[in-house]
Amino acid sequence: MIDCQFAQAVTTIDSRAAAESLARSAVDARLAACAQVSGPIYSTYWWEGAVENAEEWRVDFKTTAERYPALERDIREHHSYDVPEVVLLPILAGNPGYLSWISEETVRKDSAT
Repeated sequence: MIDCQFAQAVTTIDSRAAAESLARSAVDARLAACAQVSGPIYSTYWWEGAVENAEEWRVDFKTTAERYPALERDIREHHSYDVPEVVLLPILAGNPGYLSWISEETVRKDSAT
């Protein structure tokens, strides 16, 4: 499905506190090396047959292709929307040191070892 090693997953949510909670959940679980919250942003979209407008907060997660399926599950499990945006954007190139850091920080660290 994913033809790259590194990626940025993106979601939006209705409050800064909720965005920060999603970010913390993913980073704590090592599903993302970093999660950046920005906003507010203003979204215009179709929902249930009508055009809606909403103030939202965006969360950008830096992750690996390997960790993305678990990250998507975590976002969907903790998200308040019926159909949350969760999209994956490939990182085709980048600072080798930064990409290495993403790899290192998205490996599960068991406290028992």
